[in-house]
Amino acid sequence: MSEALIELREVSRRFGTPNGALSRLLGQRPAPIVHAVDHVSLSIRPGEVVGLVGESGCGKSTLGRLAAGILKPSDGQVFWRGRDRADFQAAALKSARLGVQMIFQDPQSSLNPRLRVAEIIGEAPRVHGLIGPEGFDAYVDAQMRRAGLDPTLKRRYPHQFSGGQRQRIGIARALAVQPDMLVCDESVAALDVSIQAQIINLFLDLRTELNLTCLFISHDLGVVEHVSDRVAIMYLGRIVEEAPAEVVFSHPNHPYTQALLAEVPRLENRRSHFGAIQGELPSPLHPPPGCHFHPRCPHAMPRCKVEIPKLREIAPGQKSACHLNDVA
Repeated sequence: MSEALIELREVSRRFGTPNGALSRLLGQRPAPIVHAVDHVSLSIRPGEVVGLVGESGCGKSTLGRLAAGILKPSDGQVFWRGRDRADFQAAALKSARLGVQMIFQDPQSSLNPRLRVAEIIGEAPRVHGLIGPEGFDAYVDAQMRRAGLDPTLKRRYPHQFSGGQRQRIGIARALAVQPDMLVCDESVAALDVSIQAQIINLFLDLRTELNLTCLFISHDLGVVEHVSDRVAIMYLGRIVEEAPAEVVFSHPNHPYTQALLAEVPRLENRRSHFGAIQGELPSPLHPPPGCHFHPRCPHAMPRCKVEIPKLREIAPGQKSACHLNDVA
C-alpha cells in the first residue's frame, strides 16, 4: 500500500470565539461555538478518489477546506506527503498549498466577474512562476482545451458563459497550477443533470490523463458511486463509515449509511416507497452526546446516548462507528 498523499489525523474545527475573562466577569452569556468537524481521521493515497458523503450541514465542506489548507484545524494534524503541514516553512507551505486545489459548488460566485477568462486561468501560474509572459497565451489555450473550452473565448467574462462552461473554467483554473490533488466541493450540484454528466465524464477523463488524487464531496450517492474508489460517510462532524465504494453500496454497516442508501431511487426498486430519514439533523451548536446519530437511529441503545462509538475496522477495508458491532 502506497504512502498517503494527505492524511488528516484527529482534526477538529470549531467556529466562534469563547468569552474572555472580562465577558465572564460581566456575566455575558457564552458565545455559541459551532462544532463543524469533530476528531476526524482520513487519509488519501496518490491517484485515489475518495467520496465524502453526508447531509447538508454535516461538515463536508469544512473538512474539504481543512484538506486544502484554506482553514486551519482547531485540533489535530494535517500531513502532506508524510510531513505535518504545521511544521512547514514558507517555501514548503507554498508548494503544499499549490499541490491541493479546490473546485467550488457555485461556478458563478467562485469566479471573479471583473476578470477575463484568460486572467482567471492564467493569473496563478504566472504569479507562482510556472509560466512567463511569452508563454502566457499558449498555456491558457492548452488549459482551456483540456477542460473542453474553446480558447477563442478567453477574452470573455464569466457572465458570458453557461453554468457548465463556468464550471469548466473553474476546473481549468484549478489544474493550471499543476496540483497533485483536487478537492471537489459539490462541484456538479448546481448544474443541470445533462451538464452534470458532461462534467463528470470530463473529470473521469482528466483523472486518467493526469493520475489525479481527489476528495470528491457530494450529497449525491449516485455520482459518488460512479467516480469514487473509496467512500467516507459523514454525520454531524464525524465520519461514521468508510470503505471501498462497492462495499459501501452493497454491504453498508452503519444505520445512517443504510438510511441514506434506502433513499436512493433505483430501477430495480422503482415500486418501493422512499421515505426520508426520521427526525432533523441536530444543530452543530449543541450536538447530542454519545453517538450523534442516536436521536434518529431506529436501533439506538442506552449506551449510544452516553458513549461515543469508535471508528474501527469491522471487515477488511471497512470501518464503522456503531455500538451494534459490539453486540454478539
